[in-house]
Amino acid sequence: MRKIKLMNKIAAVGTNVFDKAVYEVSDSLEGADAIMVRSASLHEMEFDSELLAIARAGAGVNNIPTDKCAERGIVVFNTPGANANGVKELAVAALILASRDVVGGIEWVKANAADENIAKTVEKEKSKFAGCEILGKTLGVLGLGAIGGLVANTAKNLGMKVIGCDPYLTVNAAWSLSSAVVHAQSYDEIYASSDYITLHVPSTPTTRGMINKETIAKMKDGVRIINLARADLVNSEDMKAALESGKVAAYVTDFPTPDTVNMKNTVSIPHLGASTAESEDNCAVMAARQLCEFLETGNIKNSVNFPAVSIPHTGASRICICHKNVANMLASITGIVSGAGINIENLSNGSKGDFAYTIVEMSVKIPADIIPKIEAIEGVIKVRVIE
Repeated sequence: MRKIKLMNKIAAVGTNVFDKAVYEVSDSLEGADAIMVRSASLHEMEFDSELLAIARAGAGVNNIPTDKCAERGIVVFNTPGANANGVKELAVAALILASRDVVGGIEWVKANAADENIAKTVEKEKSKFAGCEILGKTLGVLGLGAIGGLVANTAKNLGMKVIGCDPYLTVNAAWSLSSAVVHAQSYDEIYASSDYITLHVPSTPTTRGMINKETIAKMKDGVRIINLARADLVNSEDMKAALESGKVAAYVTDFPTPDTVNMKNTVSIPHLGASTAESEDNCAVMAARQLCEFLETGNIKNSVNFPAVSIPHTGASRICICHKNVANMLASITGIVSGAGINIENLSNGSKGDFAYTIVEMSVKIPADIIPKIEAIEGVIKVRVIE
């Protein structure tokens, strides 16, 4: 039996993906083959040597020590795009919340609930909460992946002018974009021309703090900024100063912090981006299917610390190898296999940064004595045989 340990409550539609005749799924397993997690932090967790993979039912993996996992040959998966529609819909709401003081107006009504003449009082006071419309305004989208692309297309359908930038735009993502979305060559181009800016990039060393006093200075006066991606993309102190001065008219964030909850003209949403029943189901199913594929065939798709490597499992056996991205690795592996008189039916290899992954497919069962030889190659991290 393969063991799947749950670190959070995972939607049943996801855990039901696992064949109960093959998999044991529980939150109290020891020596698990794989872990499924949502928000639980794994940074202090000691990983068993049997652990092969971790699947995050969501896109962000900041709760998982991905580098540590890579060093131990633990493949970390996420589920990009599974929650995209839920975040897109919240982004539409955020556009409105950034434009009109809906929250302030609702709070005012609650505070005046005892007013017997509330209907008349409303007519006198409603101008305090007036705002602007998004129709005809320019929206700048930073990041045009699964979520950013949907937001860009939807904003265009709502009558906005849309300009987007993504240095890492994939071919598939580009095909999904409306032809009416203007492609900017740089973020600076977006800063200079946008009435609204929405962030849809991952948190990386190059994007953390990307919205700061220098970049805000390049923006239009009265710009409205939406951050449903990650809290650390925005420098809080610089945003606070920009809101106080009026340079930024409004800030909507899905990541409340002690700073943001007290900022002027800020709406702090309690991390609701993917908090829909549909998103949770989609993420759970996608994560479970990726784990099944990896555990049963060794194929990798949507890993954040190892490359995507996938070939049909048509032979009698295959060797799956997590290793460092170093020279002569493939020659060393294939040399050992061919030296044992075994013909390689198929082979696939890929790299991601300092790490790489290789699948070697064979038409015969793998002799046990060649596995220690492959494990002994300098730079090999973990070897697994699938038959």
